[in-house]
Amino acid sequence: MQPSPTYAEAACAALAEAMARDERVVVVGEDVGRGGIFGQYRGLQQRFGAARVIDAPISESTIMGAGVGMALAGCRPVVEMRVIDFALCAIDEIANQAAKNRFMFGGQGRVPLVARMPMGVWSASAAQHSQSLEAWFVHLPGLVVAAPSTAADNAALLRAAIDCDDPVVYLEHKELWGTRDDAPAAEPPLALGRARVRRAGRDLTVVSWSRQLHWALDAARELAGDGIDAEVIDLATLWPWDRDTVFESAARTGRLLVTHEAVQVAGLGGEIAAAAAEALGCRVARAGAPRIPVGYAPTLEDEARVRPAAIAAAARRLLG
Repeated sequence: MQPSPTYAEAACAALAEAMARDERVVVVGEDVGRGGIFGQYRGLQQRFGAARVIDAPISESTIMGAGVGMALAGCRPVVEMRVIDFALCAIDEIANQAAKNRFMFGGQGRVPLVARMPMGVWSASAAQHSQSLEAWFVHLPGLVVAAPSTAADNAALLRAAIDCDDPVVYLEHKELWGTRDDAPAAEPPLALGRARVRRAGRDLTVVSWSRQLHWALDAARELAGDGIDAEVIDLATLWPWDRDTVFESAARTGRLLVTHEAVQVAGLGGEIAAAAAEALGCRVARAGAPRIPVGYAPTLEDEARVRPAAIAAAARRLLG
């Protein structure tokens, strides 16, 4: 029996399918011709040629600027930023060009661009290669933001992102690339803007995404040993986020905990918690990283991680 595809393989297959279906889909970025640093483009240049899988020089602003121009000219570019940390070199092209063109020109121009920005703590890679900056992009009007947590959802959301007529900041975790789903997905493919309930429960609602979602599930299993039944929701799309699914669950349980790998200060968890508290009056809490750079030494790096034990402890405090 063939093993299920890895997170990277699933995304590569989805991109190949989109490129075969629509010749407007092109790839541009550093190292894409040799398959990308995580193998997420493996074999695509050999199949579709160097004119559609375009190797670029080391200049993120140039790469993103070219992608915006391609999108405005009628292509549907997938723009590779290598890691989210390096995307900061292209922030003007993302924030002032891709995000705003549709609004500043009365809808005459659209930027159907997918900006792939691998996010999150990358073991032994230190502060400039380990950031979770999703809140930066959620804050910018005009951008769609997605962060899949499983191989199946990586494939489905990448397809949806390529088909989207607005720019999508697409966040794949650096430590999920080699992971495989535990079992074939029984659920229908995930759409942009929809969350998925990963574990049903009655005592509190836990919301997370990306790599942190898996630790939230581990925390829920730990809590179950104490007789606490946690519902775990995978947000998947960070903007627009699925308020209906989150609010329905939080209204039923009366308690909402949001956990993310990003720094807790001004993180997306605060927005979700505040929105739920305003709409429902439920009790809310957050579990995020301290406001420190990620260290290189394992002991320092571990200080920046929000592990299952910390999530479970936050849940117990919320339950009082």
